[in-house]
Amino acid sequence: MTRPRTVVIVGGGISGLATAFSLQEKATQAGVPLHCTLLESDPSWGGKIVTHRVNDIVTEAGPDSFLSQKPAGLDLCLKLGLADQLINTNETGKKASVLHRGRLHDLPEGLLSFVPKQLGPFLHSGLLSWSGLARMGLEFAVPPGSPRDDESLAAFLRRRFGVQAYERVLEPLMAGIYAGDAEQMSLRATFPRFFELEQQHGSIVRGMMAAKKSAASSTGFSQPRRTMFVSLKHGLSELVTALTTRLTQQGVQLRMGARVDALRVRSHELGRWMYDLILQDGSALSAESVVLATPAYVSADLLRPLTPIAGGLLDLIPYASTATIAMAFPRTQTSAIDGFGFIIPRTEQRHLIAATWTSLKWPHRAPAGQLLARGYVGGVGREDILHLSDDALLATVRQELATLCGITAEPSYTEVNHWWKAMPQYTIGHLDRLVQLDAALSRYPGLVLTGAAYRGVGIPDCIRDGALAAEQVLQTLLGKGHHDHEGLATRQR
Repeated sequence: MTRPRTVVIVGGGISGLATAFSLQEKATQAGVPLHCTLLESDPSWGGKIVTHRVNDIVTEAGPDSFLSQKPAGLDLCLKLGLADQLINTNETGKKASVLHRGRLHDLPEGLLSFVPKQLGPFLHSGLLSWSGLARMGLEFAVPPGSPRDDESLAAFLRRRFGVQAYERVLEPLMAGIYAGDAEQMSLRATFPRFFELEQQHGSIVRGMMAAKKSAASSTGFSQPRRTMFVSLKHGLSELVTALTTRLTQQGVQLRMGARVDALRVRSHELGRWMYDLILQDGSALSAESVVLATPAYVSADLLRPLTPIAGGLLDLIPYASTATIAMAFPRTQTSAIDGFGFIIPRTEQRHLIAATWTSLKWPHRAPAGQLLARGYVGGVGREDILHLSDDALLATVRQELATLCGITAEPSYTEVNHWWKAMPQYTIGHLDRLVQLDAALSRYPGLVLTGAAYRGVGIPDCIRDGALAAEQVLQTLLGKGHHDHEGLATRQR
């Protein structure tokens, strides 16, 4: 009987869970017997995916949804039997707003795709002056940038759409996803699609219109219509529960509260290594392949003794800290509130960076008589506020909502969730550093990195990267060598 191949995955967030799931799936298909162990230092699975349920209130401490346009998230839900739990955002005429000069203005529908469905609302939104609108409309005529230079997201958006459109609308929309500073963010690492559209079509708007036309002509009718963002009926932690249940059924050993203190390597056979993981409790595990699905700074500490170059490159991936604050208010005192929420540009210099009307965006998140809201604070350059006490942080956000939205009611429910060093930042040169990181790890086949620090911070990005990491592990176990598979530098979203 063929002996099982051994793999240890370190990190039980969505990346580690997805890697384990995909690895089991691929190994079964390839007929490779596998002994897989998944380690997590915290006392729970899922990383930043945390759902709280208190009576009839459902809150998400971390992400509240994922993009349906990236198929990895939906595909995983279907494989786990969660298709009937997927929910779209509520239907509403108004989607979101943006703060400008202390007032909230509606964001025209279609702005996220740079193809507004109606020009009237855009022209009369008051967000841009006539000169700002004219400059934004000239995007068609702006020549493409150099295909070799890694431009900042800020420079790219200003160059193509003008300063007004960037500062008042695009910066909070785009940089807010990463809780980052667009002046430091790498365009090609954060929004590679924009770079590709500019190079292929000479214009973002022209490229988006072509993509929309192509999608419309190829649309089938076998799948339910999905809104841009989707969630799960009882919260995103249902995805984590389904994954851990399936992995347990498949024989994966799941170990919580297991912190890895060190990683060692020794010769296994000619050209192959055996990896030894030393745990905090003094025990050790050995495996032919190890996947580090941990934050870059954690992986840096583990890898530095093996390859100082890799450790140093991982140290160059900065992280931002944030916090989410959930509050439930009597609906009778917030009846004027509608839409999904609002975003706030940096130029407004507010403590709050965004707010979501959770119970208006998602079905069944609060009783009918209450409005469930969630505020976001922190991010690059705005992290000082995170050192306030929870009470002070809550009071600050309530004051912002009172000033901006007129919400002065006493909340019936509150919670504050801190996320320290939780959001990796893809700064200029990020992709070049991944190439160097791949080279530094090339002498260690079977040692694989995955997670939000590399090729996308969203849930579908992490799931897809986990599947690619699983393929990388399997190829190594099959003896196909490090350079016969995709590494960090060549994985594409």
